[in-house]
Amino acid sequence: MISNKITNLINAEKKAQQLFDEIELRGLIVANKLESTLNKEIFNVALELFGIKKYWHKRIVRAGKNTLLAYKENPEDLIIKDDDILFFDFGPVFEEWEADFGRTYVLGNDTNKIKLKDDIALAWIEARDYYFLHKLELTGSMYFNYLKTLAPKYGWEWGGPIGGHLIGNFPHEIIQGEEIENYIHPENNKKMNDLDANGENREWILEIHFINKHEEIGGFYEQLLV
Repeated sequence: MISNKITNLINAEKKAQQLFDEIELRGLIVANKLESTLNKEIFNVALELFGIKKYWHKRIVRAGKNTLLAYKENPEDLIIKDDDILFFDFGPVFEEWEADFGRTYVLGNDTNKIKLKDDIALAWIEARDYYFLHKLELTGSMYFNYLKTLAPKYGWEWGGPIGGHLIGNFPHEIIQGEEIENYIHPENNKKMNDLDANGENREWILEIHFINKHEEIGGFYEQLLV
């Protein structure tokens, strides 16, 4: 039986996907604008479509060399270029339920950037299947160490300090805090399948972040681990 919690999280994620689709449909992902400009445009579309006013991500868009950096970094505001790779990492809140959704986009026809975009999606699926095959014994650290092996398998480097985190009701960061056990983290020795303090299932976001430091490009893909 599917819980109301997971149903609400899935519905929130579907709306996030609709939002991303609308951003593409409106042709907003183009060169010669600042990351911050596109960021504002995304906020405006989210407000228009869904009335979203709550987010737990302050910065959604990363382009160019900024795609190397993880969520907590706050780099300079870059102008999106004609041949750029960029990604969105968006945490909208729909009726107090969070989504955390990440996708990568490529402007132009650079084959290596397109490969990176495709590889992170394939790696996410591979990692999801691995989780459900082994979830009874997997700790956060075990899963993180597995995720890191996927990057060289696809010809990339691993990009982030974590491989995901818990998700639930807003506000996410209060629920999550800084406790290692709430992250897919190399020092989290708690089983991911353990119940929470209320005896309920904990739900996870899975993140794949591959990079190439030499070429200064990165790709990011995240969504609910279901």
